[in-house]
Amino acid sequence: MGRLDRYILREVATSWAAVTVVLLVILVGNQVAQVLGQAAEYRYPHGVVGQLIVLTSIQNLSVVLPVGLLLGIMLALGRLYHESEMAAIRACGIGPLQLLKPVLLLATAVMLVLAWLTLVLAPRAFGEAQQIRRDSLRAAQFGALVPGRFHSFAGGTGVFYAESVGPDGDLYKVFIERRVQGHLEIALAARASHRSEEGGLLQVITLYDGERYEGTPGLARLRRMEFREHGIPIRLGDPAAGPARVETMPSALLAASRSVGEIAELQWRLSMPLMALLLALLAVPLAELSPREGRYARIGYAILVYFIYVNLLTAARSWLEKGSLAPMPGLWWPHVGLFIFALLLLLRQAYPAAFRLLRR
Repeated sequence: MGRLDRYILREVATSWAAVTVVLLVILVGNQVAQVLGQAAEYRYPHGVVGQLIVLTSIQNLSVVLPVGLLLGIMLALGRLYHESEMAAIRACGIGPLQLLKPVLLLATAVMLVLAWLTLVLAPRAFGEAQQIRRDSLRAAQFGALVPGRFHSFAGGTGVFYAESVGPDGDLYKVFIERRVQGHLEIALAARASHRSEEGGLLQVITLYDGERYEGTPGLARLRRMEFREHGIPIRLGDPAAGPARVETMPSALLAASRSVGEIAELQWRLSMPLMALLLALLAVPLAELSPREGRYARIGYAILVYFIYVNLLTAARSWLEKGSLAPMPGLWWPHVGLFIFALLLLLRQAYPAAFRLLRR
């Protein structure tokens, strides 16, 4: 690699890193606000907030890296055009096609990082974040039964209240209401204890010296019982139960699947590294400035092209998931369209005379 290539690579890499950090800080700031809002609403434990922020930041990287590469290349090359360094480079016989070497070298490195991120790391991070949220919601139901407050549990079908708590953790003057298969159960007890079993999936509240009422709303019949000790087991849903979300599935399983939803997810993951390469190719001709244009004159065009491109990809994914689009062309046709557009701009920049002849 020549001295000029190293210089352009350094300028482009520095600009890309700066833009990526700024975009990531903005997205992480927005994500922090969302996580804190969820933590306050669902009473997440304090220790999981930081984990959720880190895991969601990993997911955001797959969105930030391609657009950061586009803007970074345009800002770096735009500075060279604006400060007439590119005019000096052109005077030395270096054309637009020669600029592709350092740019595509950086784009290839970013593409490889994105491939590992979207195919391996991001699905794991998404799955861990979902697991932490489910575990936190489960723990919030019984993690700290604060006296003097009503607590909802079992998906809102039960209500728990205790007037006070003793130094040994026992609860006093307890009220529990549950709805079970259309029946209403109300229990009053002088004292209660709480323990967790089976890794938190089974919660047992033991009541002492109380009364229990059973009945059906709308019917006049009511059953009353007195007890010295009464255990109420409450089984919570297993967080790992149920079908796995497609975003958490390993890419190897997606590659072997015939489900259109899973095919769309795999093609979306593969689109992220391909997007970085295509946007880098587009940025080289799009960054060219005329002598009187400002350094940021073409940024608006780049953002417009990026949003059109991403919206087409999103629409293609939705059509594929709904069965309106076959797996081939699937999500590949927006990439082909952007490649042709970038190639035409690059050839027009490299061979302007030929394009002027074509217009005649």
